[in-house]
Amino acid sequence: MDPNQLFLIPSDEIDTRIAKITAEMKADGADSILIADNANKYYITGRVFAGWLTVSSSGKVHAWVRRPITLHGDNISFVRKPEEITFDGNVIGLEFATLTAADFLRISAIIQGKPTANASAIMRRARATKTPYEIQRIAESGQRHDAVYRSVPSLFRDGMTDIDLQIEIERELRKAGCLGQFHISGDSMELFMGNILVGDNADNPTPYDFAMGGAGAHPSLPVGANGSLIADGSSVMVDANGNFTGYMTDMTRTFARGTIADLAIRAHDCSIAICNRLASIGVPGVKASDLYEEAVAMASEAGLADFFMGHRQHAGFIGHGVGIEINEAPVIAPRSKDILQEGNVIALEPKFVIPGTGAVGIENTYVVRPNGMQCLTLSPQEILPL
Repeated sequence: MDPNQLFLIPSDEIDTRIAKITAEMKADGADSILIADNANKYYITGRVFAGWLTVSSSGKVHAWVRRPITLHGDNISFVRKPEEITFDGNVIGLEFATLTAADFLRISAIIQGKPTANASAIMRRARATKTPYEIQRIAESGQRHDAVYRSVPSLFRDGMTDIDLQIEIERELRKAGCLGQFHISGDSMELFMGNILVGDNADNPTPYDFAMGGAGAHPSLPVGANGSLIADGSSVMVDANGNFTGYMTDMTRTFARGTIADLAIRAHDCSIAICNRLASIGVPGVKASDLYEEAVAMASEAGLADFFMGHRQHAGFIGHGVGIEINEAPVIAPRSKDILQEGNVIALEPKFVIPGTGAVGIENTYVVRPNGMQCLTLSPQEILPL
């Protein structure tokens, strides 16, 4: 494959993805969509570049490229500004979720009053069901992710802080081929390489919409490890970067230093039970909100509702889609309108925060199959000692 052509994925895979996008475009009445978001450009082409893509409802893809200058092909035009872009049709889809107000006004002037559609929603729906090619990329990330997690106990040394351990885990991840960067949808979500939570730091609320918090090491990035000593009786929750292929897995495992409280062990067992239950009933056609309600009911029946998905501050979801970005559709939340479809890849993370011990529970990445969810993250699920 020519590295300077626009597309870096197989032609049959391109055809499948474009067919999904155009079907969603027609459902929303869009004649053409304009793509500027890097995750969406990567989905369509297998590469990231500076510039824009247009996709017409007939399936024509054209790249309007600023950089790199080495790309070539009939479907590429080099431009300096968006005013040089041309559009097919009347209704133009724009990425409402990521387009700035300034860019919206600029594009609006270009399309001269033509009606618009929400290209962000179109792309989100198209990307929600993964192809076999994408699932294989995610499964490969899962295998490499798993290998690093299995090494975590050997990385621990007496006297370590959470930051010390996180650095060692990050080193192993990078050595294993982790790309370091992972895409997060939304401009208010930031995280570096993952979240390592020790003891009561897990109970520190964060401004970000993550399942778990942590005060962080600095006010400029208030989430995750904060320098807590890994002391006897504390849990160590590892939720680290799984992006090895451009498609990622999301996986959490819990470790412990010394003996931890019985309540924490019971909560961890409940987390595993919730994952197993949701995986068994998570078939195509099931409402995402029903999965959420089942998880909440199981936590309540176990007498753990006060600690479920946080303690001082609770997260409003227990799972989410994952792929190119760490937070894709569907969302497993009480008001979610999503319905499970075969090929959805979903991270389930029913976690607990136990005061005096810390965070416990697991997170696995699953693919929705006709008979339930298949787990792609296979590290041991029990609490492992450090």
